[in-house]
Amino acid sequence: MTLPALTPDLLIAGLLLLPLIAASTTVLTGKWDNLRDTLSIATGVITAFFAISLFRHISAGGEASLSLFTFAPGFTIDFVVEPLGALFALVAGCLWPVATLYSVGYMRGAHEKNHTRFFFYYAVAIHAAMGIALSGNLLTLFIFYEILTFSTYPLVTHKGNAESVASGRVYLGILVSSSVAFLLLGMIGVWSIAGDLTFVPGGVLADRLDPTYAPILLALFAFGIGKAALMPLHRWLPAAMVAPTPVSALLHAVAVVKAGVFTVLKVVIYIFGTDYLLSTGASVWLVWVASFTLLAASVVAIQKTNLKARLAYSTITQLAYVVLGAALATSIAVQGAALHILMHAAGKITLFFCAGAIYVAHHHSDLRDMDGLGRRMPVTFFCFALGALSIMGIPPLGGAWSKFMLMIGALDAGQTVIVFVLMISSLMNLYYLGQPVIRGFFAPSSDKEETLAEAPLTMLIPIMLTALASVLLFFYADLFLLTFEGVAP
Repeated sequence: MTLPALTPDLLIAGLLLLPLIAASTTVLTGKWDNLRDTLSIATGVITAFFAISLFRHISAGGEASLSLFTFAPGFTIDFVVEPLGALFALVAGCLWPVATLYSVGYMRGAHEKNHTRFFFYYAVAIHAAMGIALSGNLLTLFIFYEILTFSTYPLVTHKGNAESVASGRVYLGILVSSSVAFLLLGMIGVWSIAGDLTFVPGGVLADRLDPTYAPILLALFAFGIGKAALMPLHRWLPAAMVAPTPVSALLHAVAVVKAGVFTVLKVVIYIFGTDYLLSTGASVWLVWVASFTLLAASVVAIQKTNLKARLAYSTITQLAYVVLGAALATSIAVQGAALHILMHAAGKITLFFCAGAIYVAHHHSDLRDMDGLGRRMPVTFFCFALGALSIMGIPPLGGAWSKFMLMIGALDAGQTVIVFVLMISSLMNLYYLGQPVIRGFFAPSSDKEETLAEAPLTMLIPIMLTALASVLLFFYADLFLLTFEGVAP
């Protein structure tokens, strides 16, 4: 029997359906832990293959689209893949099997309960992320954006205690209220002006929107996309840190926050158009909001001694980099913002993986308890150092390229002050992300026992893979940059 060729529309269908298949098999095999987890990882590997194949197709100049159905004239569920969407699908698809393998080790090592429920909602969240990545219009994106919110809520409240339930209310309250109050209103505004919700190169609003109202409409999107965590709509992100560490990795690197900044970029590029924003100055205010967010979040991060809380505020900072690049609206700034989605994903998932490994192996989550721990967990702390250096933007780690491009993009936009903002932020990154490494390797330990005690291999292997990816991305960044060249000319 000959298998059907993986045509572009089949690749799209596969990326949407494979996570749902994984969710179904998770429920059906829930009584057999090893079988359930093996099938989840296997489905993730196949999904990664589909994501890589689609990205290669788009990178080679190919096209991919899939239309499902129409609610009414102009209201359709369509999937159209462009370079930015192919990148997000690549990030989610490739990190999913790695995160699943890590989750197996964490959930067992930390003696968490309800594994089947956990992996079911994890898979549904990946399905929603794929729907967002491949969406061809605002309506399709909005539907999957909401699915992602509701599918991750049970993960945030997984522990079921009072703290996680309260945090879940904050999580759901902010994300749902912002999307309904602002994002939906912004979509209505686009429809009323353009009569179309389709993502169009150059912007569907170009030459149709009065520049006087452009900043207002942009604000509805910027604050309606709560997953981008702009201040003051950022509190859901640190609140969600009560969830198990694999959920934190999903929120910060694989799906949720990446969906937020991806949506911001899509709106800037395909709804407003970068040329329109540059010529009208409609996004200048957003440059300063993003700058304030990245500096303020860094200040808060420095004060946190809980490692996951520190990493949460670090994520808010890094998301602001992407929003800043979109708001600058120059070609190189937008490309740098798109590249930073990839670089931050590899670096930040490494950091959260390491935080989870430390908790499973030694039950430590406070920095003050980690003095000398690096000598007992050298692999984990070395990988943490690599992930941190990438987030800081230090070569030869991947984050160096995206931060450099953002600085050049700021100069192109005539925003010299923003270059200093980025430099100050990087110095603050150096402090609050470098401190755990320095204390871990060089501070005297209160524990006289310094024998090696790493986390299980099911956790250690994913940590090493994502840390290695942070290094390799520095040397192979051009593979992605060539794809982005035509996104924001």
